Amino acid sequence: MRPAGGCRGSGLLVLGLALWVSAALLLRGCAGQQAEEDGADAPAAAAAATAPMEEKERRALYAAIESFVGKGWNGSGLYPDPCGWSPIQGVSCDLFNGLWYPTVMSIGPVLDNSLQCTPDAKFSPQLFDLRRLRTLSFYSCFPASNPTAIPTAGWEKLSGTLETLEFRTNPGLTGGIPPSLGRLASLQSLVLVENNLTGPIPAELGALSRLRRLVLSGNGLSGPIPATLGNNDRRHRHAHDDELLIVDLSRNCLTGSLPSSLGGLTGLLKMDLSNNLLQGSIPPELAGLKTLTLLDLRNNSITGGLPQFVQGMASLQDLLLSNNPQLGGGLPQSGWETLAANLATLDLSNVGLVGPIPASMAALTGLRFLALDHNRLTGAVPPELAQLPSIGALYLNGNNLTGALQFSAGFYRRMGRRFASWDNPGLCYNIAAVDAARAPSGVVVCKDLQEPSVARDGDGEEGGRKPEASSSLVASSGRSAARVGGLWYLVVVQGMAAAVLGLMSLLL
Repeated sequence: MRPAGGCRGSGLLVLGLALWVSAALLLRGCAGQQAEEDGADAPAAAAAATAPMEEKERRALYAAIESFVGKGWNGSGLYPDPCGWSPIQGVSCDLFNGLWYPTVMSIGPVLDNSLQCTPDAKFSPQLFDLRRLRTLSFYSCFPASNPTAIPTAGWEKLSGTLETLEFRTNPGLTGGIPPSLGRLASLQSLVLVENNLTGPIPAELGALSRLRRLVLSGNGLSGPIPATLGNNDRRHRHAHDDELLIVDLSRNCLTGSLPSSLGGLTGLLKMDLSNNLLQGSIPPELAGLKTLTLLDLRNNSITGGLPQFVQGMASLQDLLLSNNPQLGGGLPQSGWETLAANLATLDLSNVGLVGPIPASMAALTGLRFLALDHNRLTGAVPPELAQLPSIGALYLNGNNLTGALQFSAGFYRRMGRRFASWDNPGLCYNIAAVDAARAPSGVVVCKDLQEPSVARDGDGEEGGRKPEASSSLVASSGRSAARVGGLWYLVVVQGMAAAVLGLMSLLL
């Protein structure tokens, strides 16, 4: 007879074997199912692993990169299969008709192993032989010691493929923007930021019908803004997805007025024209920019006041007009409700505003930053401004505001230094509503709310001292008089005691 324990052990062994077989079959079934699902992708993956690259395309890639990173760069030795098992950092490839083609080239110190330009980097004609190139980017590639111009020829070879062209932070990138860039019919993003480009903005850029982002900030560009950038007819020929979304021409030397054609950019989200030399009024055609979230015209010479139509631009989140000293006009007394949902930043400092601050601005419930400083505003400060639920910074300094500030101690405590109202000679605060530690900086105590003044002097003139000084002076004088009276009382009592003692001695 077999021991009971041995039978149990055999049963467990059989059970374990059965479970193992079941698991194996299940895994096999899953693997087979996965293989069937991946079967359709297998030929593509195999083709990608073995796909060749045209020798002409390979040579053009090596030559183009070598012209930027230096002749000592041994591309064929370091990267014999640049689109396969030996990829180049900053270069991406795609398959077209069974062949590899470079589609992305990014030069500059973005990552530790990125391709970096030598001090004598230059453009090679072979760059334009990369027929499938979609993205071309240069970052910190041309130093000031190596003045280099953007090539004027060759761009037409990339007109059907290039979608993104970027030059960022290249102090040595000089000269003008080539008009031939207007031939890049597929271009969607043109970014030329922090370079040393000069001259006008080519009108030919208005022909880029698929452009969605135009950023030319931080250069030395001059002349007017081309009216072609807002060509209505050009925009209407394409789907909504092809509309220009971002225009940033800030930090240049652009002159003239804002072209009314900019109002035709009906899909525009952000317009930054700040830090230029622009003049004239804000054209009424901009009222058509219903999707605009940012309008930045700071540091120009804009005139004509704040247009009424701006209050109807319900999508606006940031309206920045500061440092246009001749803008002038007054703040609209009503109509702010339309901007209530989205407007977060309103910067109207140093724009020559006159008149009162309307209490209706309290309707801007989403406002976080309000700057009205350094204008010529008059009248009282509406106490309703303290009720703005999201306000985090409020600047009213440098105006002609008058009257008593009606804000609570909690408002001053919450705002701290982010509330400024100094340099308003007629403005004061209620000392009964806020302690000295939380008092608004540079604002005096309201005279009609001070403690009573000391009595008039014998000559009939009013003391005119601050309550604290008067109170201190009165207390000090009272204590002195008490001390003097007590001394004379002691002298009199002592004299009377001496006299009584003398009389008693005579009687005895």
